[in-house]
Amino acid sequence: MTYFEGFIAPVPEANRDAYVKHASEFASLSPEFGIGRHFEAWDDDVPEGKVTDFHKAVDARPDEKAVLAFFEYPNRQARDAANEKFMSDPRMADMGKNMPFDGKRMIMGGFEAIVEEGSGGGSYTDGFVVPVPEANRDAYRELASKMAKVFRQNGATRVVEAFSDDVSKGEVTDFYRAVKAEDGEGVVFSFIEWPDKATRDDAWKAIMSDESLKPEGMPFDGKRMFWGGFEKIVDTADARTPINA
Repeated sequence: MTYFEGFIAPVPEANRDAYVKHASEFASLSPEFGIGRHFEAWDDDVPEGKVTDFHKAVDARPDEKAVLAFFEYPNRQARDAANEKFMSDPRMADMGKNMPFDGKRMIMGGFEAIVEEGSGGGSYTDGFVVPVPEANRDAYRELASKMAKVFRQNGATRVVEAFSDDVSKGEVTDFYRAVKAEDGEGVVFSFIEWPDKATRDDAWKAIMSDESLKPEGMPFDGKRMFWGGFEKIVDTADARTPINA
């Protein structure tokens, strides 16, 4: 099953170019570590939530934006092997000395895919982080699988839902705190890729107006879920990277 290392990072808006340069330099090394795909996307349409949101997840300051990123692997074993290589490579230590963001507030973790539809591609991505009771994992997967097909029918190029597998609790921030997870809950890291923002906007209008798609009950607390739209900036799956340097 495909495995994802998911990240959310707070980056000063003034450091966007520096961040793209930093991420692109790392992306050029990604294949050496066994990363199948290195993806980064910049905060574009990220709403403020009453309870949780992407900015609260990383204690973002007023001048900071959220970056959604992931490394994709064929399985956890490949991811674990890559992390071992990171730890022993002196280039990683050098890159870590001059990061254009506060790494202490970045959150990260390992997630195992439970739903995968499509092959991906495009310039725009919706990201989601969801608290799901472990006991409702199968019910969540059933609902997510149904909705993935709906998104694909409305133009999405890929839909992924991945359940927490190796997500640690951090000193400052982490995925569990981000969704105010309760005892017995896991965290889902999810994303939908679109050809462009216009396709995404049209799709959401159509989906939200379709009464037949409104579930009678959800296997998670929607008030603690958060989401947002992101503009792709780096993607090793593309012929050229970065996208918007």
